[in-house]
Amino acid sequence: MNRSTVTRAIGEVRPLLAERGCTVSPDVRLRTLAEVVGHLGETGKTGIIDGTEIRVRRPAVGRKDRDKFISGKNKQNAVKAMVFTDGDGRLLFCSPTGPGSRADITHARELELVKLLTDGPAVEILADAGYQGLGAETGGRVVTPPHRKFKKNAPDWYEEIHERRRKALDLARAKDRL
Repeated sequence: MNRSTVTRAIGEVRPLLAERGCTVSPDVRLRTLAEVVGHLGETGKTGIIDGTEIRVRRPAVGRKDRDKFISGKNKQNAVKAMVFTDGDGRLLFCSPTGPGSRADITHARELELVKLLTDGPAVEILADAGYQGLGAETGGRVVTPPHRKFKKNAPDWYEEIHERRRKALDLARAKDRL
């Protein structure tokens, strides 16, 4: 596929997406995770981060890292990517894929997200429980659901607080996607 074919296809798809409320700002072009963090800092928007798995065919028999593609979550061969959106649900960045056996937090660390957030502008990133621990590493810039302190026999007051905080974060993440 050559450049003119891709340009024509983009020209045909953009109006279709715009009809459905999905627009791409022509002036915003973010190619790296550092640019995304900078953009969120400039605009003052909240970011949302999540990992996604894409099912793939099993790698060839002779490949040394063949077992790394088996996802512990879905028990299938997969590759994993980290997706970054703003508070309005606009896609800002999708990381290169890696083996599906990698945890979300490990993927974020490998992409140096912790360094970008601690050295960069003050931004707020909403994340799911797969990123638990990044909040402490980034000075509270990554907000995750509360960690379960009690595994068994938790007091009623703790369960109530935990559930309220978890629902508030889920609501914030979900409303930004609508």
